[in-house]
Amino acid sequence: MRVVKLTVCAALMALTLNGTPAWAQAKTMTAQEQANLKVVSDWWREVLQAGHVELAEKYMAEDYLQHNPGINTGRAAFVTIFGRRAAREIAPTLNPAPIIQFAKGDYVAFIWEREAKDPMGNVYKYNFFDVVRVENGKVQEHWDSVFKNPTPPAGQPVPGIVTQGLGPKPVAPKNTADEQKVEDIANIEFKDILQYGHVELAEKVMAPGYIQHNPNVPSGRDGFVNFFKGRPVEPIKKEWKDQPELIITSGNLTLYMMKRYSAEPSDPTKAYKWNWFDMVRVDNGMIQEHWDMAMKTPPPASVPAPAGVKEYR
Repeated sequence: MRVVKLTVCAALMALTLNGTPAWAQAKTMTAQEQANLKVVSDWWREVLQAGHVELAEKYMAEDYLQHNPGINTGRAAFVTIFGRRAAREIAPTLNPAPIIQFAKGDYVAFIWEREAKDPMGNVYKYNFFDVVRVENGKVQEHWDSVFKNPTPPAGQPVPGIVTQGLGPKPVAPKNTADEQKVEDIANIEFKDILQYGHVELAEKVMAPGYIQHNPNVPSGRDGFVNFFKGRPVEPIKKEWKDQPELIITSGNLTLYMMKRYSAEPSDPTKAYKWNWFDMVRVDNGMIQEHWDMAMKTPPPASVPAPAGVKEYR
């Protein structure tokens, strides 16, 4: 338990030092979740950050599933890609460290803060996400925010073949009663408001001082409403218009992973699958804070899932 408290305190300190209001994750991880977080953290620190791919077998399943569209699946492919870099001394802690990290069920989530320059050369901050599934003590599956460059041209044909990114559908971990209340509140923003256009519901579920980390959207509930109020309004239905591939609610945090399809930059008759992430913090029955992977440079245009292609295989 002391390790978990130190991890959370470190994340809180990092946020405070960066000038971002500190969050409090109202969840105590189980012993298994603590073990999963340690496995993924050690793998990230020793293999990814320090480049010691000879340790990949220690941490990764041989049939490791990779959803980054630029890297082939399998442990051997991972070693080939990351083995091209020279190994470095292994640091005692993650450096850089994620600004938020948690484990829920079989999943471990890292949220990172990065900097980029807008078209005018001004520096701004954005967020990047990684989600890892652990099975039998090994890293089994990985998703992240990566998409392919360059951005496809306008007017591209709808792709007919998905070349990368498919896999078994992830299974969401079970929520406690309190976590389900958090998720139900978050779903109003992401389904009823953003997918069905009912911005009048923002007052019901979003705090007036709503903190926005998307660099394109103003902070504050009023800023959110003004930005999104032009969307078409449709009758709210029980089902999602765009079903999240995975929803993970851990304490007061709800993370959404959405599937997207875009044209292969080298062959617009083919498509690949990538993943979009959103996450919110809910406290006192209201959504207080939001993170996603948006940058000021737009991601590639999404296209519908190709007809006749199974979402998962």
